[in-house]
Amino acid sequence: MNRRDILWSAANGFGGLALASLMASCAKDTAPASTGPAVLRLPRKAKSVIFLHMEGGPSQVDTFDPKPRLAAENGQPLKIDAPLRMKKERVFQSPFKFTQHGQSGIPISELFPHLSRVVDHLCVIRSMVSEHADHGTASYFLCTGHALRGRPSMGSWFSYGLGSANENLPAYIVMHDGEQLAGGPEMLGNGFLPAKHAHTQLGEGPEPLQNLRRREPTAALQQRKLAAIRELNRGDIDLKGGNSQLESMIENYELAFRMQSSVLESVDLAGESEATKKLYGIDDPHTQIYGTRCLRARRLVERGVRFIQLVSPDLTNFAADMIRWDQHTELVAGHRLNASLIDKPVAGLLTDLHNRGLLDETLVLWGGEFGRTPTAQSNFTQFKIGRDHNPWGFSMWMAGGGIKGGTIHGATDEYGFRSVENIVTMHDLHATILHLCGIDHTALTYRFGGRDVRLTDVYGDVIKDILA
Repeated sequence: MNRRDILWSAANGFGGLALASLMASCAKDTAPASTGPAVLRLPRKAKSVIFLHMEGGPSQVDTFDPKPRLAAENGQPLKIDAPLRMKKERVFQSPFKFTQHGQSGIPISELFPHLSRVVDHLCVIRSMVSEHADHGTASYFLCTGHALRGRPSMGSWFSYGLGSANENLPAYIVMHDGEQLAGGPEMLGNGFLPAKHAHTQLGEGPEPLQNLRRREPTAALQQRKLAAIRELNRGDIDLKGGNSQLESMIENYELAFRMQSSVLESVDLAGESEATKKLYGIDDPHTQIYGTRCLRARRLVERGVRFIQLVSPDLTNFAADMIRWDQHTELVAGHRLNASLIDKPVAGLLTDLHNRGLLDETLVLWGGEFGRTPTAQSNFTQFKIGRDHNPWGFSMWMAGGGIKGGTIHGATDEYGFRSVENIVTMHDLHATILHLCGIDHTALTYRFGGRDVRLTDVYGDVIKDILA
């Protein structure tokens, strides 16, 4: 007998009544202040978001923010105010060539030969800043807008604010290898939002979602079993008062039942043409993993999934001694490998979305938790040299979904170290993403801990200059 049963059976159940009253009070405190269409107060450009999450921190001066001064002062001490550790290091020029591309003439590093062909879809934000310099906290901050644990992720906020456009699919899906992420599993979680807004993780292979197929001999037996579970759960709620976790579990059971056919159909690429698979790089073992994720993301967007997060590939199968984008040493080999795994798939995704008329209603975001320093952190040799973390100025880009393509927003200083023009915070980024999906970021709130909490906390301004 557990403690709750004792409360209901002892002293004529007065302890249980007190518990029910307390649970009802807690449920009231965590009830949503506004949700669904009530927060859709703005013209809506994007119906879905695809977040191409480059965990580890890509170097802005080696990807989208060329700095000639680094070449002019290569090997010299840094001549601007910077942390003491950087004063002891030397300027490191980018080992990668930059070339202007497209009608817009945006310069892109040689790391991205495929992405450079669709550069006119991109709005490159060169003036991003973060409040944190360690991977764990910065990654959590990127995904949730907060450093303290227990907060909902962007995807959960979108699920809560927009609901699902397809009752047979979850609103928030994450694709990654299943390995430990820098920000921990909490950075993808629903935090204090009801459990129904938690993410659904898709792995690799023909059955990317575990335990999806029924184990009962017949569908009729499975339905009877689910009906019995539903009746027992509902009885528990009626007896003991509201319980958002239990109610969410019931909804998740029902969603899982509907997902048995819909998810497998959504991620099955058998019906895609060979030309489409080649566009995403699925025919090449090197790009197959991320190409598959990107193509599945397009199929899920077509079916109404609100928020899809694609974590950059784990490098274990390609180079045992390297990790995603975090090149404190061997920047040349590390960034080449990371970029080569995602370049063609990402370009294929943008091209395919555009050709199908989906790019205008799908917002694509690319970037990591911070950038890299303009100085060499390790031994100053061509092959061992690397860069340290830099939250003071780095690059991300957005495309589609109401974004003004073929543009550059903001700027860093001559070294690519600090953002100095049109600075964009994480709160600004989140506010803009919500705005493009028709949500006023100040209105999307949830009652928790005695206050109305939101993704952007009490900060954030929409970046109006990048809107189409």
